Amino acid sequence: MTSIEWTELTWNPITGCTKISPGCANCYAERNAKRMRTSVPQYRNVVNSQGWTGKIELVESKLLEPLHRQQPTMYFVNSMSDLFHKGVPIEFIKEVFKVMNKTPRHTYQILTKRSKRLKEIAPQLDWSANIWMGVSVENQNTVHRVNYLREVPCAVRFLSCEPLLGSLQLDLQDIHWVIAGGESGPGFREMNLDWAREIRDQCVYSGVAFFFKQVGGRTSKTGGRLLDDRTWSEMPSVQNSFQRQKNLGGIPP
Repeated sequence: MTSIEWTELTWNPITGCTKISPGCANCYAERNAKRMRTSVPQYRNVVNSQGWTGKIELVESKLLEPLHRQQPTMYFVNSMSDLFHKGVPIEFIKEVFKVMNKTPRHTYQILTKRSKRLKEIAPQLDWSANIWMGVSVENQNTVHRVNYLREVPCAVRFLSCEPLLGSLQLDLQDIHWVIAGGESGPGFREMNLDWAREIRDQCVYSGVAFFFKQVGGRTSKTGGRLLDDRTWSEMPSVQNSFQRQKNLGGIPP
């Protein structure tokens, strides 16, 4: 189980990562991996006391996990890594996709900062309707990732603006969902609520589902989830998004 409000379970057939942008500075996955590295084998080599080692672990024992769960579930794929990290072989990415393709009862949410590699590999993958694809956008300098995402023929495209580190002006064409939130944990960087309001207003104007995850603070619960006295927990309309993509020719019938 997971405490992440916008999903139900995490699935980690890959562990390990490297930091590539400001949003990575206080990486929660790195922090969790440090805690588990002496007790969980798949974290032993990917992290040390200083942080990520740059090694990627392909966890074969976890690969088929969703096949054995009959209850329809929303999975966050690779909360402890990045599926499109350069250290993950294309063949293994294809194996992950095969599992997702075989389990239409589940919904899979994939999030990456490696948007360029995502775009390059996307044509080789089977984007079944149960796969949602997202990119992290923490400040204006990372907005270019959205352009790469727009070229991916998936049913639902989403943005994770967390940790939100600055004001964002977004082009939400062909984007179906936006998550925003402040940073939590030791050394958290404070979020200006006006940054979240700007994103909310852009989503409302564009008709895009908006999910406000947290204000942020020492823990994920410190600041709560209220934005202007309201909880925003909107989710994308999957059927409408998928049909819209079919009409555009992005998904084969």
